[in-house]
Formats: sequence, structure tokens, C-alpha cells
Amino acid sequence: MNETYRSVPHMFLQRVARTPDREAYLYPDGDGFTPLTWRQVGEKVKALACGLRALGLKDEERGAILSSTRLDWILADLAILSAGGATTTIYPSSTTPDCLFILKDSAARVLFAENREQADRIAAQRSDAPDLVAVVVFDGEGTEDGFVLTKDALMEKGRAWDAANPGRFEAIVEAVRTDALATLIYTSGTTGLPKGVELTHDCWLYEAEGIDALKLLHEDDRQYLWLPLAHSFGKVLEAAQLRIGFSTAVDGRVEKIVENLGKVKPTFVAAVPRIFEKIYNKVVTGAKEAGGAKWAIFSWAFDVGREVSKLRLAGRPPSGLLALKHRVAHRLVFGKLEALFGGRLRFFISGSAPLNKALGEFFHAAGIVIAEGYGLTETSAATCVNTFEKLRFGTVGHPLPGTEVRIAEDGEILIKGRGVM
Repeated sequence: MNETYRSVPHMFLQRVARTPDREAYLYPDGDGFTPLTWRQVGEKVKALACGLRALGLKDEERGAILSSTRLDWILADLAILSAGGATTTIYPSSTTPDCLFILKDSAARVLFAENREQADRIAAQRSDAPDLVAVVVFDGEGTEDGFVLTKDALMEKGRAWDAANPGRFEAIVEAVRTDALATLIYTSGTTGLPKGVELTHDCWLYEAEGIDALKLLHEDDRQYLWLPLAHSFGKVLEAAQLRIGFSTAVDGRVEKIVENLGKVKPTFVAAVPRIFEKIYNKVVTGAKEAGGAKWAIFSWAFDVGREVSKLRLAGRPPSGLLALKHRVAHRLVFGKLEALFGGRLRFFISGSAPLNKALGEFFHAAGIVIAEGYGLTETSAATCVNTFEKLRFGTVGHPLPGTEVRIAEDGEILIKGRGVM
């Protein structure tokens, strides 16, 4: 797909128009997940975006999001961008003083908060965020003075504004510049107060193009997304989805990851090393505790798996007796691990911290690929990533197409490209 886009909302509206009836997102609903099509997502985002314009949000003014990872986070982000604004991200675990600092420093006009508990701690000190005109809650009721309102109330305002201003929404999206501010992510930096990393629409457009060019992901994939969306690692996957068109199940509850994998049956998942460490420890500890024949079979299977892994990394498939042993190992051990991940998983992506080389090798021996990547908030997350053809554990792979990396004489990593702040 060689399409070029002017902005993230332009890419989003084109996605809605191109595949309106395909599954876009799934969100937790009772014991299962409920899907939404791109058309349904488009309608919700338009109503929210028009609601933000009704509240007075202007071009490049900031809308902030203070919430854990959930579908509402993505809808709010797309709405802020589609209203011509820029998104400021805040971790839900941030202290109230830190939240207020970010809101004031970014001059945020509207805040999306997960619930009344989050909203109330900001509303109680609203004088410390003087530019803030409203707080929109995903869960819970609004306040009588209208400062806190529900997302449904915002959507009602939006539909009324849209009816009174026909065609204005599309014109606003059309007018968003490629070099306009899209995202403001505050990082701790090295000293002093948090610093806002300014990322333009072109940063995310480039990231989506670069990931698409690698051909790791396809329209028929399904992602399971649990990563914090206040972090650039989660955000870059949101951008890639708009370009490529795969569906995403969204649920940020870490304690639900293993359970949700079985329900969602994803084809790829992005995670951080500590998740792989937890899975490894659970699997190996369980096998050791079973003892006797089960531990012996487990150890034998992984010995076979490591032999097969070496061949596959060299580009050669197993054959003869080794291939037969590997089929037995899969039936007795590896197939159970695949089932734990939902049975359709093609690969994991690991980032945010170095992955222990032994962990990558362990999972690969079981037939599960972990493609490690590297990037910074200041580089819009994805700078380098391993691919299936050039998989090498203990490395972060090659730069995305269009990114240049150089190592300075003192060892500093120098990065150049459209994704850089």
C-alpha cells in the first residue's frame, strides 16, 4: 500500500472509508470481547471531535488523556487529533502535582479522565490548571456546574454542533498540517521537571509507513494491545493500525493478559521483557514442580527445539529424525504453550528495555518468535526492529526504512529521520 497521507486524522478517515465494515477494535464486555467496525469507530470519533470543537478546542490546542489503556483512550486520542488538536498523555498512576504540572505546562484545554476519582482530584485544584475548560469522564457522572461531563454528553454536544456546522468537521481534518503538533509526551529526562517531547503528524505517518514497509503486519492480523498508551510504544502501534488496517483488542489490565490471550486469539502482541520473564518463570517452574517424567519430557523437548531453532535461524528447515522428534516435542510440550497464547500467534514484539538473549532463544526453541526492537519517545518509538529474515537474538535489528543510525566515536547513538522529534 503506497498511499500518502497529510495527517493522522486524514489517514484515519481514509481507513474508515476504505474498510468501513471490517473489524477495527474489540473491547472487554462481560466475560468476552465486543467488536466495533471502522464505520462505528468513525461515527464515535466524529461525535467526540465535534464535541471538542463545541467546547472551544482550537487548532493545535492540547487535549489531555489521564487513563489506563482502554478503547476510550484511543477514541479520545483520535477525536482530539480529528478536531485539529494535539494529545498530551498522562499516566493514570501520576501524582496529582505531576498531573497538574503537565496540564499547566501543556496549556491543556480539555482533559479526558478514566473516572470520577481521576476527574475529582484535578477538579479540586482546577485553579492550578488555568487553561482547562472541561473534564470528560469515560466512567461515572458529570457535575452540576458542567465542568465535568460524561463522554455521552460530549458526543451529544458534538452531534448538535455537527448539525449546525455541516461539512465543518471534514474541513477541519482537511486543514490539519503534516508538520502540526500531534502528540506531547512528558518524559522524566535526566534532571529537573518532566520535559514535553513534541511529535508532529509526520512523525506518526513516517512510523506507520516504515512499519508497513517491513511487511511484518498485515490487514488480516489481530493485535492484543495492553501497553500503556501514555507511552510512545503503545502509540506507535495505534498509528500502524490506521495505515495497515488490522484489528486490535484493547485491554490494559495486566492481570488479564494470559486469560485474554486465550479469548482474543491474537496473531501478534507487543510486550516488555518483564512479561516474557513472568511467562518463562511460570512455564519452567510448573514443569520442574511436576517433576519425574514430565520434567524429563519438557527438558528433552527443549533440547530438540534448540537444535531446530539453530537450523531455522540459518534458513534451513529440520529434516529426517530431527523433524520427527520435533513433531513429537510439539505435540507433548510446545503445542500447549501455543494454546496458552491463543493458538494463532505469529510473533511477539519486545521493546522498552533490553530482552535477555536467553529468553529470546528459549521461546524460539518452542517455535515462538520474539522480534526485539529499539527506539525512544524522541524518535516516535520505533527506530530499529528485528525481522523474520534477519532474526538475531541479543540485537535490535536494522533501522526502519528512512531512518539513519550512526555510532559516534564516544559510543553515543545518533539517529536521523522523519520520526525524530
